Amino acid sequence: MKVCKFGGSSVADAAQILKVLEIVRSDAQRRVVVVSAPGKRAKGDDKVTDLLIACAREALAGRDPAAAAERVAERYESIRADLGLDEALVAALREELAARLRADRSHPGAFEDAVKALGEEFSARFCAAAFSARGLPAVYVDPKDAGMLLSEEFGSAQLLPESYDRIRAKLAPVPDVVVFPGFYGYTASGRLATFSRGGSDITGAILAAALRADVYENFTDVDAVYPVDPRLCPEATKGEGIREMTFAEMRELSYAGFAVFHDEAVMPAIRAKIPINIRNTNRPDEPGTMVLPRRRSVPGRVNGIASSGGFGALYVEKWLMNREVGFVASLLGILAREKISIECMPAGVDSVTVVFRDEQFPDAVRERVFAEIEAELHPDHMSYTRGIAFLVAVGEGMRTTVGTCLHVVTALSRAGVNLQMINQGSSELSIMFGIREVDLKPAVQALYREFFGA
Repeated sequence: MKVCKFGGSSVADAAQILKVLEIVRSDAQRRVVVVSAPGKRAKGDDKVTDLLIACAREALAGRDPAAAAERVAERYESIRADLGLDEALVAALREELAARLRADRSHPGAFEDAVKALGEEFSARFCAAAFSARGLPAVYVDPKDAGMLLSEEFGSAQLLPESYDRIRAKLAPVPDVVVFPGFYGYTASGRLATFSRGGSDITGAILAAALRADVYENFTDVDAVYPVDPRLCPEATKGEGIREMTFAEMRELSYAGFAVFHDEAVMPAIRAKIPINIRNTNRPDEPGTMVLPRRRSVPGRVNGIASSGGFGALYVEKWLMNREVGFVASLLGILAREKISIECMPAGVDSVTVVFRDEQFPDAVRERVFAEIEAELHPDHMSYTRGIAFLVAVGEGMRTTVGTCLHVVTALSRAGVNLQMINQGSSELSIMFGIREVDLKPAVQALYREFFGA
């Protein structure tokens, strides 16, 4: 049995929904379909979720949300008309949206969640109706009826563990295709709550784990996961992409900048050891990328190069630092008090560099941190450098291979890119290279040619 998730671009209009229908119809194993709210139809278009958030915020601000609500209704009316569905569907949408906008606003987070989740709900209702009208028996299932129980953390809710048994008991016996809205569930008190943005991926992974699916298919708008960011290296799209990767490789790559989906979003499927197949709704014959618990690794093979900018490096130097018990702990304590999360921390005998997202370190925070370090640790020197980017070479085959680092350094040297720092994880699954952010594009292109070029 397969659980399939279709993102916003896959249900953006009637033509896309018909593609989804044919994909589901083509494989009898596709028994559960999770859908997002309609996304952008073209560049410059609005996502339905963004329109609904605008509705909620207009209402919360005491302004009339009618104009934003009408744009939502018009979007669904366009889909309804093109699919030839019953007008009652849009009438129900209008009525439900109006009711939610009139609801109690004493808890702004809960109010906004209830409004913005309407996009997924009616996306699923429309898809179920379209499937059934075209000869594929399908049923809409509401998360409340399915037992999708969430914590009362509106906007970033967490699944309650007892949900898995409830979901399995509800969905497993259903003979028709189940169409399920992503992104939200209900608290024990009956209030609607959403996952974090991109939460339809979370829903799909939860259902795959609950139903012990053979595969969790995540349909998006790319053929596969590419070995480097195609925005920085367009030639990567001409290759076949990564055919297989392990959960560990995906974790390393997604943490360091790969954006097909957030790694935490698919954690339920990973914990259940369910293979994840990333595929393209617009090119369903492409096999996509399989994410597996384990795969046969090829010695020396780098599976991907992740890249991400926007970092800064805090450098602290003190003579005989290595003999001063608690020095690094005190430094990290200062940063923790400012709620700064750390990315990595290369260290020498008398110095330590702490790397984190630059957005966490505006001037006011920097001044406080420098003052505290000076008062508490008495360093000989400290500085902060902005504009740092990271390249991360990831691959299971690197564990048993000599020379991967040399390949990277040589390729970057030929491209005129100077290294700021190198850091290797103890798992030997990845090596991180710090460079200047202005060198990110030529660096990625150089590494693509080195490891994946013809």
